[in-house]
Amino acid sequence: MLKKIFFKKKTQRKHIVSKDNLDLNKLPQHIGIIMDGNGRWATGKGLIRTSGHKAGANTVKNILMTCIKLNIPVLTVYAFSTENWKRPITEVNFLMNLFSNFLAAQIEDLCKNNVQIKFIGKIDELPGTLAKEFHKAEEITKDNTGVKFNVAINYGGRDEIVTAVKNIAKQVNDGTLSVEQIDDKIIDDSLYTKGLPPVDLMIRTSGDMRLSNFLLWQSAYAEFWFTKTNWPDFTSEEFIEALIDFQHRDRRFGGLDKK
Repeated sequence: MLKKIFFKKKTQRKHIVSKDNLDLNKLPQHIGIIMDGNGRWATGKGLIRTSGHKAGANTVKNILMTCIKLNIPVLTVYAFSTENWKRPITEVNFLMNLFSNFLAAQIEDLCKNNVQIKFIGKIDELPGTLAKEFHKAEEITKDNTGVKFNVAINYGGRDEIVTAVKNIAKQVNDGTLSVEQIDDKIIDDSLYTKGLPPVDLMIRTSGDMRLSNFLLWQSAYAEFWFTKTNWPDFTSEEFIEALIDFQHRDRRFGGLDKK
């Protein structure tokens, strides 16, 4: 049960977030989060950028725990894009080690909380033993029935769609699928998120207002919620604020207002 929580925004105005504000029967089925601002958070504090990534990992734990408490069915976070390889090698290596260490430290709690983890992206192209570690975690948690927690690593939305198109084209070429059979479901089933609902709510931290090549197909009718808060400072209280805002959106999916 959610307790009443008080927090202040940068305007210094006090807001109250409570169970009374949140309709537990109208929560998004799939939430995507672009976890931006780790480097900016660190730089603003006079720290090296990697300190921000380490702090951001703690925020991941907090938000996932909030999703568990609220019974959010699916959470997908953007951890490392196909474009992030352009960053300094020292930062990339730190992130790869952070992913490995984070998983090792959290796998027991993931099982304890009935979380099913999945890594989406070109996982098998990751360095070292990461792919093996990720696949092992997926195997360990595959029968868990709680939150489906997707971590996008070495992921790009366009690349995902191109890969799906190639797989569909191969089926057509093999004669196992006709062009006439290709529809939304065929494409859905060819993506990393096969079997999952589309994204209802997309959250991005740190002030930028763009998708950055994340879940392009899945977010066709997503509601967007942006905050200037850097990811390490993003709290469960602000997450709940985003959920409340989502519940006040008029989602018409191309139709007319029913009112």
